[in-house]
Amino acid sequence: MRGSATAPNAPAGRRRALRTAGAVASAALLLPVLLGAAPTPERHPSAGLQGAFAAAAAEYHVPQSVLLGVSYLQSRWDAHGGAPSVTGGFGPMHLTDARAAITEAPHHSEGTEDARGDQARAALLPTTKVPENAELPARLNTLTKAATLTGIPAERLRTDPAANIAGGAALLAAAQKHLGQPLTADPGEWYGAVATFSGADDSATAAAYAADVFQVMRGGERRTTDSGQSVTLAAQPGLAPDTAQLKRAGLRAGGTAGTECPQSVSCEWIPAPYEEFGEGDFGNHDLGDRPSSQSIKYIVIHDTEGRWDGVLNLIKDPTYVSWNYTLRSTDGHIAQHVKAKDVAWHAGNWDINARSVGLEHEGFLVSPDTWYTEAMYRSSARLVKYLAGKYGIPLDRQHILGHENVPGPTTSSVPGMHTDPGPYWDWRHYFELLGKPFHTTADPDGGLVTILPDYAKNRPEYTGCTAPGQPCAPHGSSEVRLYSKPDETSPLIKDIGLRPGGGDSTIDVNDVGSRVSTGQQYAVADRDGDWTAIWYLGQKAWFKNPKKQSTAVNASGLVVMPKDGLADIPVYGRAYPEKGAYPAGVPVQSVSPLSYRLPAGQKYVVGDEMAGEYYYSATFTMDSHKVVIGKDRYYEIQFGHRVAFVRAADVQVVPSAS
Repeated sequence: MRGSATAPNAPAGRRRALRTAGAVASAALLLPVLLGAAPTPERHPSAGLQGAFAAAAAEYHVPQSVLLGVSYLQSRWDAHGGAPSVTGGFGPMHLTDARAAITEAPHHSEGTEDARGDQARAALLPTTKVPENAELPARLNTLTKAATLTGIPAERLRTDPAANIAGGAALLAAAQKHLGQPLTADPGEWYGAVATFSGADDSATAAAYAADVFQVMRGGERRTTDSGQSVTLAAQPGLAPDTAQLKRAGLRAGGTAGTECPQSVSCEWIPAPYEEFGEGDFGNHDLGDRPSSQSIKYIVIHDTEGRWDGVLNLIKDPTYVSWNYTLRSTDGHIAQHVKAKDVAWHAGNWDINARSVGLEHEGFLVSPDTWYTEAMYRSSARLVKYLAGKYGIPLDRQHILGHENVPGPTTSSVPGMHTDPGPYWDWRHYFELLGKPFHTTADPDGGLVTILPDYAKNRPEYTGCTAPGQPCAPHGSSEVRLYSKPDETSPLIKDIGLRPGGGDSTIDVNDVGSRVSTGQQYAVADRDGDWTAIWYLGQKAWFKNPKKQSTAVNASGLVVMPKDGLADIPVYGRAYPEKGAYPAGVPVQSVSPLSYRLPAGQKYVVGDEMAGEYYYSATFTMDSHKVVIGKDRYYEIQFGHRVAFVRAADVQVVPSAS
């Protein structure tokens, strides 16, 4: 997506402005207070957040470990300054008031990116909008119920973490009573209440949510929250919940039947239609035979720019675009829409589409505090691990791509490429959940760095969340800014593909021209005190990397360089076969380089090696579909913020430390 208002010199196709978290929170505070305007006296004057959990647990007779475990899965105990999540959830307990949630057009509906990205067909630029939700489900209105149960005004439940925790405790106690269970001190007897707290309407989703909460309780957790408070949940390794309680919750059955999902998540099949709706027009994906006919090399992470119910209506539209999975924020529930054997239209680059699986996460790029829940992060990580294991996809940042890391397939497409999930997606935490945490893998002579800032402490300034040039709310970020010299007053690195006229990069939230992201690897070009230089888009790019708060760690690996005697080499946005590889009846696709060049003496990290490949599938029936594989081979490299491709014939591959 492109998540912000158009900056003065931003590329074409920017989305309308979304409200920032601050604006949304302010709007929410103007909503009528459900139980009167006058604030109640302070009910939980306990010592910090840990004390607030203890006080609420005691008042509502909920085991403190249960309260802490549920809160961790919702928010990792963060309060987000009173700002709502993507689904209008507030505070450490994620009490929901969906009237405060942002609603926008989905990210494929605006901008100049052709989600299909196949030049053999006319550009696909859908304009469908997210339909209004006819009725809000109960899971999006828990704050109202908490206000009724506690007598605490809705405004305080949104903004006061201690009150919010009390509201969550009241909801858990009410769920326990509804299930006919006593308010026991045994956390194992609260399984049904925890499952119900998820708000899921099916037993499989509720069970998956509860399983996560009890896993957290068994293992214990300790972290410092976004407000700087230390919270601890002691491990209970022998904890065994009474899972039979869930049968009394009256939820419909659910499960992963018919889907390509692991058993550890809740997943349902909501198919994207494959229909012919006009002469030569069909949608909203292509039938294929992966991985038999071609390999699946990538998983692409997106955000939806819309709420769950509305976005699911879009996937049922045969004239729209498609993706393989959608993930729900409140409880991590997954819907699959396109089988892995088929090719979804989601990444804006046909070569990447044909080799990838796309995951849409309920969320918004430009509102940093419309935050993603821990439940969704965990469910997404389980799905990605499952897919990666099934299809042999490496768990690294050159195979687990953000939509923002997908290259434009041609020079003209580069300015319109999407920028989701953006700088506020927590790649560090995500890869920890994947079981592949980023860390130092070499000494300073290794030749590479892995970008690895402290997400919470790394707060670069961004603009454009609410209006062009206006500062975004300060927030943790996965990304680090690049300069032309080791000095924060020097110009930012320029991106000639993004701005063909040579315009300057900006700090706009959608401007990826001078940014690197957590987990990405680059060859070291130079060092100067607290600064490190890398090779980036054919330039020497500097970023601040002080020892006391480092933003990168040392690494080593393989890199490409132009072959001896070549002054520079072309860079490509897709790895297509040579002309001679195309059989009769399949139109030849041009092997057209991007506007960038890779100069002699510069090194770029190798992500993968592959044959030139093109999937021709421009007809409704599969009779004429062909996978064209050439003799030319390519290396995928980390060239800038986005990946790119170089021909193997143009480069030499060497160890980074050489």
